[in-house]
Amino acid sequence: MTTLKRVAPVVSCMLLLAFVSVACTGCGSGNGNNATSSTSQFTKPPVRKVKVGDISIAYRVYGSGYPLLMLAGSSSTQDDWDPNVVSALASKHRVITLDYRGMGLSTSGTKAFTIPRFAADTAGFMDSLGIKKANVLGWSMGTNVGQELALGYPGKVDRLVLYTADCGGAQYVQPSQEVTRKLSDTSGDLVGQAQRLLPLLFTPTWWSDLNNVAYVMKALGSSTEPMPAESVTKQDRAMIEWKGTYDRLPSIKSPTLLVTGDEDVITPPQNSRIIIGRIPDARLVVLHGGGHGVQYQYPAAFAEVVLDFLSSR
Repeated sequence: MTTLKRVAPVVSCMLLLAFVSVACTGCGSGNGNNATSSTSQFTKPPVRKVKVGDISIAYRVYGSGYPLLMLAGSSSTQDDWDPNVVSALASKHRVITLDYRGMGLSTSGTKAFTIPRFAADTAGFMDSLGIKKANVLGWSMGTNVGQELALGYPGKVDRLVLYTADCGGAQYVQPSQEVTRKLSDTSGDLVGQAQRLLPLLFTPTWWSDLNNVAYVMKALGSSTEPMPAESVTKQDRAMIEWKGTYDRLPSIKSPTLLVTGDEDVITPPQNSRIIIGRIPDARLVVLHGGGHGVQYQYPAAFAEVVLDFLSSR
């Protein structure tokens, strides 16, 4: 397996803000054509920390009710979820976001960074909070962790949502060579890199609207959590070395929903179709005009799809 999607499926906040701080001069209100309401009323609860094995995991809790654990993508922290999505989900659930080991405000510990280790950390995190079972929503690399959690700790996962997912291994459908080249290109300054990478997260048409750029800036602008380069490199290595779940997917017993954008060029939607053919009774929702960052493009629609699935029986 090559390193192509493992470069940075989720562009870091630092990279995003380096660009939008330049591009958004004179931007509008930030509501955009597709991104919905303002993020001005969104208030993050304080960060909490809990000891889990060899690390301390940082997390936030929003809302109340049945727990929904949200697992972010690579090169990102718990603050990189769209705030309107978090608010909508927290209106019905006790939403818990967390930082992986070595990312954000979580410590690195002494153990190797691997996808199964991230799943074990998550299982230990649930034990430390006294959560016996929870719904789980994973994004990008978070779907890899979610799959390993459902397979290795099946009693802990109630309903599973895999957003822009792949199963890794030989069955992983790779991006095009052109996308791979852009993902791998680290030349130039942060603004130049962002100008190449950010359109890959969304769609060219959506990203060409400066109101949408402004919305993303507001959504991510309050994040101050660090993303150490060493930890990002270790995450990339963990994804490269992950053997995948294709052969084990039929063993997932949790009701599963896959959500993808039909224009996701980073994790092509064919990957979700592969998974849906392997997990019994899994469902697939494809959001038209959506890219890898479809939660930012269509936060209301994305949240509605997830809430409908979590409430269905």
